Amino acid sequence: MAKLSKDDETARVERMTGYEGRYREADGYTIAFEKFEEGGDFTPFYQGLPDDLCQSHHWGYVVRGRLIMHTPAGDEIVEAGEAYYTAPGHTDELDPGTELVEFSPTDELARTLAVVAQNLASDAS
Repeated sequence: MAKLSKDDETARVERMTGYEGRYREADGYTIAFEKFEEGGDFTPFYQGLPDDLCQSHHWGYVVRGRLIMHTPAGDEIVEAGEAYYTAPGHTDELDPGTELVEFSPTDELARTLAVVAQNLASDAS
């Protein structure tokens, strides 16, 4: 069994301006606690993926704030207190102060985040 708390100091932690994520991997899945202090529309960071869309499944729960999943079929809004599932083929937008818990297949997530990281790096330069 794997577990993770939002303050777990043994987790893999990633920080950048306006963001903190804590991650633990187990049995092919990644558990994440994420805080988006600044929020924003993250659509540009998926450029270079097929159809410029996230290629990972996600199951999650919005603890605080609001998440908007942009899909070709239209936008889905998930607010604090609601759980969600989304298939590959989306981008996301978060209100400032949003916090969520998310579960994703590790391999799909890693391939997607590799492209996101490249886009973040070129955006910072």
